[in-house]
Amino acid sequence: MRATPGPWRTAAVLAAGLTALAACGSGGGGSGAGAGTPRTGGTLTFAVGSDAGCTDPQQVGSNDTIYSVRQFVDSLTDQDPATGRIVPWLAQSWTISRDARAFTFHLRPGVTFSDGSALTAEVVKANFDAVPKLGPLGLLAEGYLSGYQGTDIADPLTFTVRFKQPNAQFLQATATHSLGIEAAASVRKTPQQRCAGGVIGSGPFTLQKYVPNQSITLAARKGYAWGSSLWKKPGAAYLDRIVFKILPESGVRTGGLQSGQVDAIGSVGRADESALKASGVQLLARANPGVVFGLTPNNTRSPLDDEKVRQALALGIDRQQIAQTVFPAGTQPATSVLAHTTPGYVNVGAALGHDPARAKSLLQSDGWTPGSDGVLQKGGKKLSITATWGPVAATNQPTLELLQQQLRTIGVQLALKEQPVAQFARLQTSGNFDLLFGNLTRADPDILRSSYSSKLSNPYRLPATGLDDILDGQAAEPDQAKRLDLVAQAQRQLAQHAYTIPVVELQTELGVAKKVHGLLFDASSRIQLHDTWVG
Repeated sequence: MRATPGPWRTAAVLAAGLTALAACGSGGGGSGAGAGTPRTGGTLTFAVGSDAGCTDPQQVGSNDTIYSVRQFVDSLTDQDPATGRIVPWLAQSWTISRDARAFTFHLRPGVTFSDGSALTAEVVKANFDAVPKLGPLGLLAEGYLSGYQGTDIADPLTFTVRFKQPNAQFLQATATHSLGIEAAASVRKTPQQRCAGGVIGSGPFTLQKYVPNQSITLAARKGYAWGSSLWKKPGAAYLDRIVFKILPESGVRTGGLQSGQVDAIGSVGRADESALKASGVQLLARANPGVVFGLTPNNTRSPLDDEKVRQALALGIDRQQIAQTVFPAGTQPATSVLAHTTPGYVNVGAALGHDPARAKSLLQSDGWTPGSDGVLQKGGKKLSITATWGPVAATNQPTLELLQQQLRTIGVQLALKEQPVAQFARLQTSGNFDLLFGNLTRADPDILRSSYSSKLSNPYRLPATGLDDILDGQAAEPDQAKRLDLVAQAQRQLAQHAYTIPVVELQTELGVAKKVHGLLFDASSRIQLHDTWVG
């Protein structure tokens, strides 16, 4: 990758400094390693538990749907899951200004979208110009482009993305599905049209058919020749077709895999591990970087606008019991808002320890007293809170039921409300919730700013505090050591004030039939199916 004179330095130098943060400590891991000669053709049937109600990569945040949309949209760069290094994909090289405010990319020639249109600098500009207009519908993508000033085009294959302030996280963001590049025809559509199946990508597969809450069908792209530099197979994918079936019941997914009706399943539960292993199924697991599974309050809604109430909830949770009872083997209880595989993670476990006596004392000092049924009350109102959750993982409901039992012991009545995952963006926009249960995956600590800055979409209604300056600072800091320090400060403040209540780390575990080979995890513990084959 070439250097340019003056205030610029090569991507090889700056990317090494910025993306050393992103090494997650575990490799890509895959199915059927060394299992014979790959075969071309065939269909892979993959069962997932939920449907986000949208097939636009720039809007989708649910892992179950990301598995499919990742396959038909390419990104400017890719991220090595073993080292965290950013490597070429649609962009064959790039340079970054010393202040990390300008990023110049050089596109590969000859790339086309599935509608036949060419990938050009103008198309990339149109994508980036449109992302901020998605608002809360594109929460992740919008956060990655925070402070976006515009894109300057030097020639059909060269462009510079400019930001108002230093944006150290942007290079890694270009490797995510959220900033996957779509054809100009897709960009011109409304967000709703794109969700309903109107996205045209340049990826190795095309979106053939989408039936909400039933299936997403992909077809191989003939003539595909511009894959990520991490992929082993040049050119087109091995598979002819991929069908993602939405099967909400864990037992149905497991039975389908054992009977051969499906070839792979997501969200393997602890109770199913032994049976799957006994039937010869491969179990693939990788810890997800990013924000852990947790309860995040609407910080302006009573009684959760009271810091002592939030802190008591955090102290009333036995995370170890949840990890060992509900989740797959090897799952770790949360010790920070970030998973331990996330660059910049620090252990803030002291604020997240299980201490029901202290939780009760905090609530008592705050004026809460036991009612006749044991539920605390104050001013004639019970300490009753509703946790809203979506059926995106088989572990969600049993986790929340166990949380319900644990919090009852400190006098908190936790009601549970299931909502379709497709409703969550609207729910966050409206603010009509007490607690939301969920997680967000990203192999960069800037996920904290996307989620908790009061200056961005602020779906959890955090107040404007010094935390905003810390989050802005880490995003702008090109010095690795200084950025790590700011990331650590942010985690401590989030835990200290209980703006979010971490519960357990997400470990992605997949069940894969013996005949499936080369199914790989990417850096965000999602899947890449270009190199996958069956036989």
